[in-house]
Amino acid sequence: RHIRGMLQLRAPMRRRIVASLAVLPFLQGAIAFQPSAGLLAPAGHASNVNPVLRANAAPSSFVSPSLRVARAPRLSASGVRGLAAGIADRGWDINNNAPIFTSAPAVEVTVSTTAPEDWSGDLLIVPLMMAEGQDKKALAPIQGAAAAIDEATGGAIKELVADNEFKGAASSSSTVRLPGGSKVKKLTILGAGKTDKFDIKVAAKVGAAISATAKSEKAKTAAILVPAAASVEAIEIMVSSALAALYHDVRFKSGEDVDKAAPLVKLELLACPSGDVAGAIKRAVTMEAGVRLTKDLVGGPANYVTPSLLAETAMQIAADTGMTCKILEKDDCVKLKMGSYLAVSQGAAEPPKFIHLTYTPKGEIKKKVAIVGKGLTFDSGGYNLKAGAGSMIELMKFDMGGSAATLGAAKIIGLMQPEGVEAHFIVAACENMVSADAFRPGDILTASNGKTIEVGNTDAEGRLTLADALVYAEKTAGAEHIIDIATLTGACIVSLGGEYAGLWSNDEAMGEAILQSATATGEKMWKMPLPEEYGEMIKSKIADLKNIGGKGGGSITAALFLKEFVDKAKWAHLDIAGPVWDDKGATGYGAKVLANWVANSGK
Repeated sequence: RHIRGMLQLRAPMRRRIVASLAVLPFLQGAIAFQPSAGLLAPAGHASNVNPVLRANAAPSSFVSPSLRVARAPRLSASGVRGLAAGIADRGWDINNNAPIFTSAPAVEVTVSTTAPEDWSGDLLIVPLMMAEGQDKKALAPIQGAAAAIDEATGGAIKELVADNEFKGAASSSSTVRLPGGSKVKKLTILGAGKTDKFDIKVAAKVGAAISATAKSEKAKTAAILVPAAASVEAIEIMVSSALAALYHDVRFKSGEDVDKAAPLVKLELLACPSGDVAGAIKRAVTMEAGVRLTKDLVGGPANYVTPSLLAETAMQIAADTGMTCKILEKDDCVKLKMGSYLAVSQGAAEPPKFIHLTYTPKGEIKKKVAIVGKGLTFDSGGYNLKAGAGSMIELMKFDMGGSAATLGAAKIIGLMQPEGVEAHFIVAACENMVSADAFRPGDILTASNGKTIEVGNTDAEGRLTLADALVYAEKTAGAEHIIDIATLTGACIVSLGGEYAGLWSNDEAMGEAILQSATATGEKMWKMPLPEEYGEMIKSKIADLKNIGGKGGGSITAALFLKEFVDKAKWAHLDIAGPVWDDKGATGYGAKVLANWVANSGK
């Protein structure tokens, strides 16, 4: 019976046993029955299966999550992991052999001092603005450096504009191959919109078009004529968008017909304006390193991206950047009375991992901040199982999008090394699974701040993990300003659609600062209300709170629930259920806005 149970486990094979009769001798020596514990556990190890804190009990007082009088002996999750470690070299790790992370784009982005008309290479991209005035049929004018390029290429730009009736609207483009002997192999004109509106939105579109064109034209070297109206900030967004568009994820594909990455190895910026453009490029490259990490984690399946993998990733970030990293195991969380978080994790074979990364600047610390990310590496919904059309259970690998953005932001901050701000990056990572040990609708949980919670729905689990993480961020990490970020509610998608994140905050100035960071990084966000009267919807008749509200205002009641676990700190909540994913996959949303806010906090 135990072997059949082991075979049914669905989790990374490297953390599980693929059991067969051949391992029975190994099992016999590794397992000892403990009658008092009512389970099987590794010989010489105490049982630690799913302790749950009693309300108002002493820290050492625990009971089984079930009130059943007698429990059949079974193999504990810790026993399975111990056995798996013992036989990991037997070659049964067949479902986890793909790379976890993608490679960085090979492209080098530089500022060129070459005159635009003298540049030579595979692809020259010339943005053209729309004509001024009210004439909607007017073709895009060819002025300044673009005119010099047109003359050097024998009127190629004029022909493209005329033949395609090119008006310069944003996202429009046209490409031509130049005659043999030309310095440039191919010439592309891109629509850059109105002359007075080359803002970050247009810059992002131009950046994406740069990479898309380079890939379709198979260019190894390319140059972009920077529009005269571009600011240094717009150039940073343009480069950032170009790098993001080069993201290439074929980790889980095989065969010769797999889509190839863009061959682009060099991108030069021509006719740059005055200002620190080199610094803007460096910031863009740094930001996209964090965004790429975020995409990799969100896009990775749950049998690869486990709580343990998130912990390993955090430790690697610390090793690479000089940050410090602490991983709290289940027993550590028990000591801190994290009953809310542990209840969610108790149904899974995967162990919970509570992650705490800390960035400490050199010199004076002006502000202490924390980013708390929801880390559900898979959400089945628990006993309130996600089922039926529209449940999106097959996409619940992205329910750790908040933790991915948190770790992506941590990587960016570690690389940037901003002054004046101590930053804590916290993730309560686990899975929400169905088993005999899973928490149930109707259970009463006790969070680490002593508040009791009636479980109205096991699929409203993210807020339960965040509750203890928020308490930790304020009370243990000492953060004065806290942002939590989570794929928390479908209600937020209903309210704001798939492109905007919702923002709630208990402090007006903090909320405004986050919105400014969102604008600066090109990530869409909308401020939402925190009406006190809606708090009545999350009150329980038998506990302090319940984890779900009424029929309407679901994203608001979720935010109000989280607010109950913040004491004096200034706090904001970001619901990224919409923008975390689109029809292309993981978007990397959140890493840039969080990093920008953290970096600005120390100024």
